[in-house]
Amino acid sequence: MSITCGSAGYLRTMVKAISLITLGFWAGGYLFSNSQPRSFLAIPDCEGHCTRPNEFAGLLASVGILKLPAAIPGVVADSRDCFAIRHPRPEGREHFVLFPKKDIRNIADLTPDDQPFVMSCLAMAGELIRAHKLDNYRLHTNGPGLQHIAYLHFHVVEY
Repeated sequence: MSITCGSAGYLRTMVKAISLITLGFWAGGYLFSNSQPRSFLAIPDCEGHCTRPNEFAGLLASVGILKLPAAIPGVVADSRDCFAIRHPRPEGREHFVLFPKKDIRNIADLTPDDQPFVMSCLAMAGELIRAHKLDNYRLHTNGPGLQHIAYLHFHVVEY
């Protein structure tokens, strides 16, 4: 059996397609390896398991924080276990958002292994409060029903 030019073109196309699929699986495995599982597919009758926009945003935040931290704009403080940014739409005179460098969806999901990450964020909140001489501030986190991003984060807001 001989291979014609058309067959060789088909083989090259198939090799490229298989290579791209393999690369996609590898990249996805790497990017999402430390992220908590989240449902991707919204099925019409999913009984509460459909992807909500905040879950998708949380997944993207997880990838950015854990795998692409240099791509995050406006970082004002950084440590091994936490970093802080200025909120893009501040609610007060000063507004910082602190993210642990571990994918934790909300405070109810905390495990003993998560404590260093949360404590690092609380220590960083104190550093920001002292450095910016904040006095009329609120430090808070939101539950899953109030989160715009389903990734544990803390707000320091000076009013």
